[in-house]
Amino acid sequence: MPRIVGVDVPNNKPSWIALTYIHGIGAYTAKQILAEVGIDGAVRAGKLSEDEVSRISQIIDRDYEVEGPLRRRVSQNIVRLKDIACYRGMRHRRGLPVRGQQTQSNARTRKGKKKTVAGKKGVKELR
Repeated sequence: MPRIVGVDVPNNKPSWIALTYIHGIGAYTAKQILAEVGIDGAVRAGKLSEDEVSRISQIIDRDYEVEGPLRRRVSQNIVRLKDIACYRGMRHRRGLPVRGQQTQSNARTRKGKKKTVAGKKGVKELR
């Protein structure tokens, strides 16, 4: 397994797909990086030479924010939104969808497992 910027990428995948295993690099960015290095994206990651792997790592280190620093920056942005108590920050704090999705019938991923609330019992008439 080639190790690129601290991440073991799979051997048996095409190199552009293997690069997407790095947090912060998607398909488009992976293809851009490989084009800059001059590597065909269909080449398997396990077939890359040490020189090619080091050139890919240098480009990623130089031009992209990935893995730990990216995760840290995203979490700091969320903390900042919570601190200033803006609408998005309040949604993060309450564990609700942040980007305007419906919550009446969906949003189970953000809200968690359904919590059943007992319905109102009818008042029985006294005779």
